[in-house]
Amino acid sequence: MELVRPRTAESVPEQVGPELLEQVARGDQAAFGRLYDLMSGKVFGLIRRVLRDEAQSEEVFQEVMLEVWRKASRFDTALGSPSAWIMTIAHRRAVDRVRSAQAAGDRDVQAARLEVDTPFDNTSEQAASRLEQRQVRRCLSFLTSLQRESVLLAYYQGYTCPEVASLLRIPLGTVKTRMRDGLIRLRDCMGVSA
Repeated sequence: MELVRPRTAESVPEQVGPELLEQVARGDQAAFGRLYDLMSGKVFGLIRRVLRDEAQSEEVFQEVMLEVWRKASRFDTALGSPSAWIMTIAHRRAVDRVRSAQAAGDRDVQAARLEVDTPFDNTSEQAASRLEQRQVRRCLSFLTSLQRESVLLAYYQGYTCPEVASLLRIPLGTVKTRMRDGLIRLRDCMGVSA
């Protein structure tokens, strides 16, 4: 599916309802076209306000609309409206882009400060990494199955707390509590000071 530049603000009386998102989830391209028409101006406007750069805003807009197309089946009406879900994705993607740019700049500054001939022992680095991986796996085994499931979905599969709650079909607060408790137990097991 080819996405195009967001349309300018058009007044479209139709609202984005859960049924439209359900059609998109089933792969209905016409439904996605209607959704695109309804949301593109708002989504692009939000992204543009966060990024303030036209080219990057267009890139992030394309990413957001692709994510909506691909993940429409993950939408849960119990968590909010389709418009709010889409705008949350847009905001999260825009903020991620800002953070990524900041982190890249910070890495460049840090790299410039390092000496070029800093000694590096690749073998000891690999050994330390393997030991740390074993320790993490061992510590994960000390979590309850509920804590481990939440932590693994969030940290190893990249789901957000609301997405974990949706996947597990449990309240968001329960997911956050499980993750907090699980991370505290992991921290204690790993011997990391708070």
